[in-house]
Amino acid sequence: MVHVLSGRTLLRPTDPERSRAFYGEDLGLAVHREFGTGPERGTVYFLGGGFLEVSGRSDAPPAPGLRLWLQVADVRAAHEELAGRGVEVLRPPVEEPWGLIEMWIADPDGVRIVLVEIPPHHPLRYRPGI
Repeated sequence: MVHVLSGRTLLRPTDPERSRAFYGEDLGLAVHREFGTGPERGTVYFLGGGFLEVSGRSDAPPAPGLRLWLQVADVRAAHEELAGRGVEVLRPPVEEPWGLIEMWIADPDGVRIVLVEIPPHHPLRYRPGI
């Protein structure tokens, strides 16, 4: 068995500076660490229990099936804040049939990002029988 100590999502953007501005300024993600120099330097952002590393450069956007799932405490407040910063909202907050409140945005390369609020009554908040 592999004992995983930590993990992160690696993102190779087509325009690293634009992506760093989006994740660091528009989304306001806190920086965990930075490494290297120049426009293709690496920046690792905190994502709650994980990390997002934006580093290097790619000639093409990431695979169209890539999605980022970010849990937030209040998705409606996040909607107001991000819209106020000029982030394009692909879909405003909606309570889904499965009980989560979700809104969708995209990064500069078109990577779809879902911001999710888990309501207090949702089964993800507790484990029955434990």
